[in-house]
Amino acid sequence: MSAIEVVQPPEDSISCLKFSPESVPQTFLIGTSWANDIRCWEIEDNGKTVPKAIKNHDAPILSACWSQDGTKVFTASCDKTAKMWDLQANQFVQIAQHDAPIKTIHHIVRPNYSCVMTGSWDKTLKFWDLRSPTPLGVIQLPERCYCADVSGPMAIVSGANRFIKVYNLDNKPQEVKTIDSPLKYQHRCVSIFLDKNKNPTGFALGSIEGRVAIQYVDTPNPKDNFTFKCHRSQQATSSQPQDIYAVNDIAFHPIYMTLATVGSDGKFSFWDKDARTKLKTPDLPGDQPITCCAIDARGKIFAYALSYDWHKGHEYNNPNKKNQINLFDCAELKPKNRT
Repeated sequence: MSAIEVVQPPEDSISCLKFSPESVPQTFLIGTSWANDIRCWEIEDNGKTVPKAIKNHDAPILSACWSQDGTKVFTASCDKTAKMWDLQANQFVQIAQHDAPIKTIHHIVRPNYSCVMTGSWDKTLKFWDLRSPTPLGVIQLPERCYCADVSGPMAIVSGANRFIKVYNLDNKPQEVKTIDSPLKYQHRCVSIFLDKNKNPTGFALGSIEGRVAIQYVDTPNPKDNFTFKCHRSQQATSSQPQDIYAVNDIAFHPIYMTLATVGSDGKFSFWDKDARTKLKTPDLPGDQPITCCAIDARGKIFAYALSYDWHKGHEYNNPNKKNQINLFDCAELKPKNRT
């Protein structure tokens, strides 16, 4: 399948893509951008994309997430606030405040509480009850938060100086361990993966040095953890210099637990972490970085965003290049010959 283009993409660099949860019968996609906006599209069964609504912050929006029931969307912005978008009432209200831009946002639902977790460049992780302007809890981080993920009772948070913290969210958020980074360069993205029983068991971590680490949180065998190179130029000979690009985002397939990586090289690749093999790298022009990606809850659609990620500075920004969000068939993410 060739990619389907989403209509009316954001006007500036696209920072985050997220599909609606499985609890919603239709498929919706949200996208946030450096143009201060969040947009929502409905993806129809025939692949047609229908723009539904736009909301704005006072500064770029860096991240967003859905509530578990799909009725609300939460946004994290450089204006140091997080907001809640009630999709039915079409209301957009502030729910959180930090002392610096907010980089990550996640909705936590546990048996005895629910809240929104925000991670900021002010070196804190805050947990918000939507009914109160003061946080339920604050965790001091060793450095600025760059990336985070939440799945069930597990949260992974990482940031400057390559710190990695693992939290257990049951009862109340508690740190369970600090993991030494298996990567030598700045972390860019993290995504939790599940075991065969659908329990969170580890995570994939991407760095600016074209490398991904597959890390289990608790494994008796350290050899289960490994790193692999990706998003690098092909070398004709070993003496030739190689271009190495940032891994901008990682998404796991909800059924197969294979993964997609996207990079500043303008390419995406599909991988089977269990077989430790690459499944596919489609031949894309690579003339525009891929900044973020997402896989829908039913495992059918892979979405990726083409827009400038500023890795070469302002002099390489070409305003004539159009931002794009493309939808691609997830069939290639099926593992090969797995019993």
